[in-house]
Amino acid sequence: MGDALAASYRAFDGRLPFGARPAVLLIDMVRAYLDPACPLHIGQAAEDAITAAATLARAARTAGAPVIFTNVSFRPDGRDGGLFYRKVPVLSAFHEGAATGAFDPRLQPEATDLVITKHYASAFFGTSLASTLNALGVDTAVIGGFSTSGCVRATALDTLQHGFVPYVVRDACADRHPGPHEANLFDLQAKYAEVVGLEDALARLAGA
Repeated sequence: MGDALAASYRAFDGRLPFGARPAVLLIDMVRAYLDPACPLHIGQAAEDAITAAATLARAARTAGAPVIFTNVSFRPDGRDGGLFYRKVPVLSAFHEGAATGAFDPRLQPEATDLVITKHYASAFFGTSLASTLNALGVDTAVIGGFSTSGCVRATALDTLQHGFVPYVVRDACADRHPGPHEANLFDLQAKYAEVVGLEDALARLAGA
């Protein structure tokens, strides 16, 4: 990011501890971001993130930690998407029943996993996610998904604001350009979350 930028953020040096009761939270890892025919297609970065997220999910299940998937679904008229749907018309890719809204075959929820359907960027907004995490006794959310600058960022911020420690796994996230991806990870680390690599996340899950 450069010495000048790092120096301007020097005041943001706090750290959040990894808790004893983590859950893995995988945001919108669906076909829309992997299908070259869809305008939301990300490219190779999404393929790499799917592989990393599948590894995270397996590690969480082995450790006995909850795995929670989110997806997006709208009525065909988009009225349940409000202004978000009007601002981003390409969200029509997530109309009810659309193939682009389905989970990728390489990363499917298992019987013990939870799936939360959302209409807005944050996985917390208008959903039961916060109460579900509280009921499960979760204190830390290990986050991956699509896209880094959109729903991952919004969810990580709300994770913090709802009193859970957000750990964002950079290898399990992707965006359609490296610039927004890296800029948002940088800012999340500075102000709202811990951003870690896959191996770090796996070690923390095993330890918890």
